[in-house]
Amino acid sequence: MLVRRAFLIGTILLGLLGYGVVPSTAATTATISVSTAIGRQDGSVATVEGYVVGQPTAATTVIRSNFTADTALALADSASQTSTGSMLYVQIPTTFRTQYGLLSNPGLVGTKIAVTGTLTPYFTPHAGLKNATAFTGAGGSDPGDPGDYYAAAAGKSGTALKAALHTIISNQTKLTYDQVWNALKDTDQDPANPNNVILLYSGRSQSKSSNGSGVDDWNREHVWAKSHGDFGTATGPGTDVHHLRPEDVSVNSARGNLDFDNGGTAVAQCPGCTADSDSFDPRPAVRGDVARMIFYMAVRYEGDDGFANLEPNDSVNNGTAPYIGRLSVLKAWSAADPPDAFEKRRNQVIFDTWQHNRNPFIDHPEWVASIWP
Repeated sequence: MLVRRAFLIGTILLGLLGYGVVPSTAATTATISVSTAIGRQDGSVATVEGYVVGQPTAATTVIRSNFTADTALALADSASQTSTGSMLYVQIPTTFRTQYGLLSNPGLVGTKIAVTGTLTPYFTPHAGLKNATAFTGAGGSDPGDPGDYYAAAAGKSGTALKAALHTIISNQTKLTYDQVWNALKDTDQDPANPNNVILLYSGRSQSKSSNGSGVDDWNREHVWAKSHGDFGTATGPGTDVHHLRPEDVSVNSARGNLDFDNGGTAVAQCPGCTADSDSFDPRPAVRGDVARMIFYMAVRYEGDDGFANLEPNDSVNNGTAPYIGRLSVLKAWSAADPPDAFEKRRNQVIFDTWQHNRNPFIDHPEWVASIWP
């Protein structure tokens, strides 16, 4: 009896001291979403998973390019998020800056990572995560390339790949020409100023409300000139926002229906742009964007929906024929200027909110060479 009593007393003492006790699963750190982290700024430790969307520089400012430091990043539940109120500001300790700082690693924008740290305001009073002890990921993809979306194209190349992509991206919601105005205010929103859009060729940030036909207004530029195939502004290629972009009225006029090629003389109000009698050359930062829009149009519109079969060729002076060039130059532009965060976000917004189809050459730039070797 005395031995049994001694064993029971010993067991109780060990329990009080914590020996031999297995912690409950509730005591471990669970992975939570950004929205949950924003609502739980209570000083607790958590692992938060989200997409890198930029660098916070003030309580209400997040920049998505031209980063200035490696000390902080912003996470969101969607790679296309632009509202700072839906972002978690993450302090990056010195140990992790080489791998996760955006000045050193601008390509992280759009990737999914997980961060473990303390849920407490950063850039007070903004919701944040500080004193991070672990960063993982940076290999995750932008949600804009869901594997099942391109499943029917898997393993294909050349004309078979083009045909498969045509079928995939032809499943879309079509907009009216009036709806394009509101779509562009969303798709081309300035990451640094939600009241503005970024004009494609000129690169200027301009008020969303200054759209129209007046001097220095912005209007709807058809990157695949609508006279090349004579589709006008009818619902279809004429209203497809994958190639419609905001642009200054006078710059839009200067481009007109010119093909694309290198060279020319400077274009007024369009830094970095040049043009001559038969071609237009946009600023270097968007040459790849222009090329991928042309390639999208060539795959989406194959002559089976009442519109012309649009194709790039290696010529200029294409006039009203359903061709646009110069193909060799467009391919070089796409290779030299790969998709950036702005272009990826735009593709995602079109998919999520407006047309529910994607530009496959933003998700898979390597498909350009497969279809046009």
